[in-house]
Amino acid sequence: MKLDQRITFITLGASNLQTSIDFYEKCFGWKKSEMSSDNMVLFTLNGIHLALYPREALAEDALVSPEGEGFKGFTLAHNLWSEEEVNNAIESLREMGVAIIKEPQKVFWGGYSSYIADPDGFLWEIAYNPFLERG
Repeated sequence: MKLDQRITFITLGASNLQTSIDFYEKCFGWKKSEMSSDNMVLFTLNGIHLALYPREALAEDALVSPEGEGFKGFTLAHNLWSEEEVNNAIESLREMGVAIIKEPQKVFWGGYSSYIADPDGFLWEIAYNPFLERG
């Protein structure tokens, strides 16, 4: 059996669910899905779902320890359509108090990129990729 090439859910373990909800609603301007519940929030994104779930409960479900610090071994990305859009997004996020990890800059692969952190330290690349086709 092979798995189809797709991701259905990305679930982030939130140390404080309400703080994370506020971040994604206020800083990103996203709206919760009607499928959300009191203990799990979903944001529907172009065919996949970003889920926020209490960190301890998510670790328990996966049968792993909820402890862990530093780089989590992955990043999430939000691509925009110009360097100017990246700069504007980062300035807007900065004004809302979002942690800017890497200032916008030209990068080795030919694009323009910056990194921010959500309240749990999950890294989001805010980037312009000139090779990405609009979908």
